[in-house]
Amino acid sequence: MTSQTSPNPPAGSAQASGKSGVSGVSGASGAFDPSEKPDCAASVRQQPSFLRTHTFHGLAPGPRLLILGAVHGNETCGTHGTASVLDDLDHGRLSIERGTVTLLPVTNPLAYRLKQRTGDRNLNRNMQPSAIPQDFEDRVSNVLCPLLEAHDVLLDLHSFHTGGAPFVMIGPQDNTGKLEPFSRAAPEMQLALHTGPFRIVEGWLETYARGVARRAQGAQPLTAGRSQSLVTNPNYGVGTTEYMRSRGGYGVTLECGQHADPAAVDVARYAILQTLGLLGLTSQQPDAFSAEGRQILRLVDAVDREHAGDAFTREWRSFDAVSAGDVIGTRHDGSPVAAQADGFVVFPNPRADVGSEWFYFAQRRA
Repeated sequence: MTSQTSPNPPAGSAQASGKSGVSGVSGASGAFDPSEKPDCAASVRQQPSFLRTHTFHGLAPGPRLLILGAVHGNETCGTHGTASVLDDLDHGRLSIERGTVTLLPVTNPLAYRLKQRTGDRNLNRNMQPSAIPQDFEDRVSNVLCPLLEAHDVLLDLHSFHTGGAPFVMIGPQDNTGKLEPFSRAAPEMQLALHTGPFRIVEGWLETYARGVARRAQGAQPLTAGRSQSLVTNPNYGVGTTEYMRSRGGYGVTLECGQHADPAAVDVARYAILQTLGLLGLTSQQPDAFSAEGRQILRLVDAVDREHAGDAFTREWRSFDAVSAGDVIGTRHDGSPVAAQADGFVVFPNPRADVGSEWFYFAQRRA
């Protein structure tokens, strides 16, 4: 069947409005309505006991694509974006003709029920199978990691706390190093380009490795118990895409916009349709993109919030530019936290937990 659905690039991309999330969607495992969230009291009494996936097998061979929403429970643009595409698939406006597509609209159902970033902890850190699960996210990882291994390509849909334009995160360039050896940088960059945003960001795992080393050398732990052991674990920076690369696949994390911005759903939907077309899973041709004119930035540092009294000097947005010496925040004792070089503030979180990432610092790729 030839698709009648046009990607329609959302505003604010290297890319205008797609179709928003749709309730009452039917998938391979029953009706899915992203607007229906059990009350928080019920979720406290009984944690979710399953993940609901929707899988489509084309009748011709092709790659295996996994699409994730709500890895963080308050980031629901991917949930609604996948619901919209599921509605198209169920009503014949779009068809999977090759390969396999699996959509997981709610990856962390506990955090989603609670309408917050995490359940017991951050699912997108320390991702690995656990022989003896310690928390809800460990149990999710024991299902999610094999699901990642069963696919070739990952599109992970997120949103962010403060304002700013969408951006997409990629892994390292091809290398044979110990931290994150990789040989799929070219197709991963093509995937990133076709999702649409003007800005592409790299350097995630290397930045986290430096942060873990710094925490481990700290005179005083910033958190207690298991939280401290997690943030000082060398595996701390490993999330969905890092795990995917470690198993021979590739993938990108698309930050679709601010959590509450309805346009973020359009960005998510557009990226899904573009990815389906790029991989040849549908007959619809994707919009063409090139690297020319894109801004490629590299994360170089993750700065922790060390005390509840640490505060920003202003209301920062992701990718606000700073010059060397500009004061970004102050510690509780009044000491400044200044930019060490010209660059950009990324993921500023004024309500970050003590001992977790307060903001990231990025520079233009050399």
